[in-house]
Amino acid sequence: MKTRDNTVLITGGATGIGLALAESLVKLGNTVIVCGRRADRLEDAKRRVPVLNVRQCDVSKEGDRKALYTWIEENFKGLNVLVNNAGIQRRVDFTKGTEDLLKKEDEIEINFKAQVYLAAQFVPMLSKQKEAAIVNMSSGLGFVPLTIFPIYSATKAATHSFTMSLRHQLRETSIRVYEVVPPTVYDTELKGKPLERTEWAVSSSEVAVAVVKGLEEDTYEIAIGPSKTWMSSTKNELDQVFRNINH
Repeated sequence: MKTRDNTVLITGGATGIGLALAESLVKLGNTVIVCGRRADRLEDAKRRVPVLNVRQCDVSKEGDRKALYTWIEENFKGLNVLVNNAGIQRRVDFTKGTEDLLKKEDEIEINFKAQVYLAAQFVPMLSKQKEAAIVNMSSGLGFVPLTIFPIYSATKAATHSFTMSLRHQLRETSIRVYEVVPPTVYDTELKGKPLERTEWAVSSSEVAVAVVKGLEEDTYEIAIGPSKTWMSSTKNELDQVFRNINH
């Protein structure tokens, strides 16, 4: 797929991987729109990349998704790339019953349901373009769950399955469907604050570089770092990784 002269919408694009990808795509000459829940983060992103188009939107809410679609339809009729990047990650301890589960935002709504509904909403618009793409952000934890993040890991496994089905259903259209499978990304706010770099973690800018390369080469499953190994491992190998990371 071409990586220049596109009109791209990135959800959760004001920080982390989304912002790094937005910066990369802007440098390549694309029109980039980012949306996010927090106005202050969107303002920061706009200061960092002045040509960004920004829109406040909570993709977990149906009304916000519909308003986003209407705004895009009115202002960016040439939209041909949707990047479903918005996501959160929470520790949930089921030995506490529903205490952790009901504390904060709903990971299922943000990480998975929003991707499904945004894809459904934008497919008719995207299919009108000569060349179009949907890019879904999953995770290596969708293949080997980290048990302190059970809902996050499960939503990423669901994203992988959904993306495979969507790719197959849209195979006769102009829309190509990609999945990005990063390992731990150390410089995002996903866990509340950036982490220290380790040998099994990558930066958001490294993910952005991999995504651009994957789009150029039509690599439909863009796995990065340890995720490459996990995606091609046997069941026994994955079971051993599971034991190691959850020890």
